[in-house]
Amino acid sequence: MDISWSELLNDLSTAEISDALDFFRLPGSALGISRVAGPARLFGPAFTVRFGPVDTLSPGTVGDYIDDIPPGSVAVLDNNGRLDCTVWGGIMSRVGSHRGLGGTVINGVCRDVAEAEDAGYSIFSRGRFMRTGKDRVQVEAVQQPISLGDVRVEPGDLIVGDADGVVALPSQRAHEVIERASKTREVEKDILSAALSGMGLTEARRQYGYHELQRAAK
Repeated sequence: MDISWSELLNDLSTAEISDALDFFRLPGSALGISRVAGPARLFGPAFTVRFGPVDTLSPGTVGDYIDDIPPGSVAVLDNNGRLDCTVWGGIMSRVGSHRGLGGTVINGVCRDVAEAEDAGYSIFSRGRFMRTGKDRVQVEAVQQPISLGDVRVEPGDLIVGDADGVVALPSQRAHEVIERASKTREVEKDILSAALSGMGLTEARRQYGYHELQRAAK
């Protein structure tokens, strides 16, 4: 993706992108995941990690993968939605910030939120809980397909987060989704302008086709 597309995607809201995903009948809106620390804007290609229950015979690790994440990428961690133990903490946030990661999204919980805030590092998750994942979960796969609840995420898919939550765009469909989201933005600007200029909102929405914006293409 060239820089102009990246800049445009980084400027779009998750609501605009979600409507565009609906238009193409694509999943991507990650239910229940929201910002818990750091800047409210997150953007970058997904670096995926999947966790599983710990192997008591030869337990693995919960965090050494961070050395392999390229700057600008978003760590997307699938802990199967578990709320009873964390897979991301203060050391990870500080290292991630130092290395220029785009942020972290977790299908699960994080801890050491104050350290992430202090480092200016964005974390989106299902919540926060202090109990460690060490000796409870371990990394099972890196750079393989994972899930954020009902949303499948492939390595390299584009992740966007803001105050409304997180969306994932399939990398091979990103251009058309971005184009549709940009169109939605322009139409909504026209509706707002018309309404603020005196037109009734009902008429403005009818005139500019508001109710068909996210309706799936036939």
